[in-house]
Amino acid sequence: MRLFFQELVNGVTTGALYSLIALGFSMVYGVLKLLNFAHGDLYMVGAFIGFFVIQWFGGAAHLTIPVPLLLVIMFVLAAGVVGGLGVAIERFAYRPLRDAPRIAPLITAIGISFFLENAALLLFGAQYRIYNTSEFISFSSGIQIGSVNIDSVQIMVVVLGVALMIGLRQLINRTTLGKQMRAVAADREAAEMLGINVNFTIAATFFLGSALAGVAGVMAGLLFNQVTNTIGFIAGLKAFTAAVVGGIGSIPGAMLGGLLIGLAESFVTGYISSTYTNLIVFGVLIVVMLARPSGLLGQAQLQKV
Repeated sequence: MRLFFQELVNGVTTGALYSLIALGFSMVYGVLKLLNFAHGDLYMVGAFIGFFVIQWFGGAAHLTIPVPLLLVIMFVLAAGVVGGLGVAIERFAYRPLRDAPRIAPLITAIGISFFLENAALLLFGAQYRIYNTSEFISFSSGIQIGSVNIDSVQIMVVVLGVALMIGLRQLINRTTLGKQMRAVAADREAAEMLGINVNFTIAATFFLGSALAGVAGVMAGLLFNQVTNTIGFIAGLKAFTAAVVGGIGSIPGAMLGGLLIGLAESFVTGYISSTYTNLIVFGVLIVVMLARPSGLLGQAQLQKV
């Protein structure tokens, strides 16, 4: 039972990260029907930003500012820079192809992914950059429930992840921008005729989704303690899997899918072997697609005739 509950904690923590990345996939797909395969590399950029913020303020062992202020700067800067990068990608890579055949922006997204990954390789090198989280955040300061340990970084990741998901849900449902996003997702041409600034709405969607990926990257750096230029590929692929399992285009579906993929990965690692993690995770995707092609919380798309 100790192993079960420990893996449950680990799975929920990892699932929170996947959910944040999957939200970006779902938001962009919901508005543009575009699979933004560069999204995982935005997560990688966020992780690098978090690492360099630590270095700018003296390094993990000799910080020149309080830890809470450091964390705020890391998350805000990662969200802002990665969100802006997402807007730039939309403006210069995707917007010119908005009315092109669907295969064109898909290939462009793959190209942007390779560009970001190799740009990071050229700028930062191939070596792993280590956060050394334990130097400024004590892992022993978490919660001990019986024999199950929940360290402070895991608590922070889950609490912040849930808060961001709830905040995004409220923004989509209760704000004018959220209504505009839903209108553009339903019918872009009709929304434009009603006076909605479609370009601004799509750019805002990219900013929010990319900002969440940037924050997730910092969380991953703090949690897993290392970052390199290749971490975005597998994380993005699993987040995309989470979005599809939950129902791509559905915000609650992205949250549920991320949680399920995180739990599946954790329990396979704990009870079987990490060797089979990817096999089981993508096996879950195949089973869900066979049983419910639209995803667990997705809805079948109506075809215009």
